Amino acid sequence: MCDEAKLGEWARTALSRRQFGALSGAAAVAACASGEGAGNAQNTVPGLTERGVNFETADGRLDGFFVQPEKGNHPGVILWPDIASIREAKRNMARRLAGEGYAVLVVNPYYRDVTGEQFADFATFISDGGFKKVGPWRAKLDAAAIMRDAEASVDWLDRQKGVDQAQGIGTQGYCMGGPFTIWSAAAVPSRIKAAASFHGGGLVREDNPMSPHKVLDKVDAALLIAVAQNDDAQDPQAKEVFAAAAEAAGVPAKVEVYPADHGWMVPDSPAYDAAAAAKGEAELLALYRQAL
Repeated sequence: MCDEAKLGEWARTALSRRQFGALSGAAAVAACASGEGAGNAQNTVPGLTERGVNFETADGRLDGFFVQPEKGNHPGVILWPDIASIREAKRNMARRLAGEGYAVLVVNPYYRDVTGEQFADFATFISDGGFKKVGPWRAKLDAAAIMRDAEASVDWLDRQKGVDQAQGIGTQGYCMGGPFTIWSAAAVPSRIKAAASFHGGGLVREDNPMSPHKVLDKVDAALLIAVAQNDDAQDPQAKEVFAAAAEAAGVPAKVEVYPADHGWMVPDSPAYDAAAAAKGEAELLALYRQAL
């Protein structure tokens, strides 16, 4: 959907010097350490418990951030971040969701190459040449790799105290993480019962047999596909192709174009739109409450 090279240039022009300086100031935050108990928590929220985690997958040792309510059993959620990966903006999004009663695992999708936080925020990602830096890491994240990661993540979640195995698991993804949610749901249909993609790219890849829209017959989950208006302008047929594939597979899917640009859900994105983000959060919670 969204051309990432153009996104980088657009981000530079969309951020005023004052905004960019304020965001880049967060770069002084120390990089996230790996290992149990090393969560790089910046804002521990009353009523929640959080920590850095790592566990084995078929491809190595995956690290991430885990936050959940201190008391009770709650549905698990796998959060796939955008291209800038784990950072405080994503940890805060996870905390917000945990406050609604979910046990949230934020995955480092680049664990095959690097551990923990690589960019303090999206501004740092741009200023540090993030697109070029993550290119080799991203190249390894095909459908098969993400499906293996999803299987390991579900297994790990189901072994954690406070995660309710009687309820389904949700998954949500942003930008490059959008298609990861569909592959996750296809990998573990017995457990993943809701998947949400926000301004996700590459949901329809006609020349790829593992395109997210081509694996919906393996999915047993309700879907929320929230499309950015500028992504839709670039490929207006994609939403229709995906919706038709979901209907043919018998998968309930709400496919909607939001009046906001790519990145609107993420607080440190130059395209962040508070009103559209609030709508997205409300629709996500409605999906989880109905499907999990």
